[in-house]
Amino acid sequence: MERVEARPTGRDETEEERADRMWGELIQEVRVAQTGVQILFGFLLTVVFTPKYADLPHTDQVIYIVTVVLGACATGALIGPVSLHRVVAGRRVKPQAVRLASRMTFVGLVLLLATMTSSLLLILRVATHDAFVPWLVAAVVAWYLVCWYGLPLWSRRRHTTR
Repeated sequence: MERVEARPTGRDETEEERADRMWGELIQEVRVAQTGVQILFGFLLTVVFTPKYADLPHTDQVIYIVTVVLGACATGALIGPVSLHRVVAGRRVKPQAVRLASRMTFVGLVLLLATMTSSLLLILRVATHDAFVPWLVAAVVAWYLVCWYGLPLWSRRRHTTR
């Protein structure tokens, strides 16, 4: 079995205590994303049953299908850490489980970004047929990238001590 050297955390905690703390923090973060993706996915599932769906152009129907699949994948990735915890609970693998759950959460957030992007594209294409729609969607995606990745990475780089 591979022994991973623990990084200093600035806290006086064992590897297991650190894993417990990180697990609690991760689950709190996942709750926010899970709720959002589940509500979005639920609404997406209802669209196909509305009369207007049949009137959508083929391109918009394809965007809708891609959006639903992305939403399903995001939901799976963001619920995955809960299932992982249930399956490995009591097996003394919490540090490894935290790392895997963290990766699943990151993938889930990327898929949520893609779901929200395609949802916004579809909604704006249906609401208005103006040529500015792709530009507006690109601006919103840029905002998401700044909020979700740019600022956190900047903060990590600026405030992490060596």
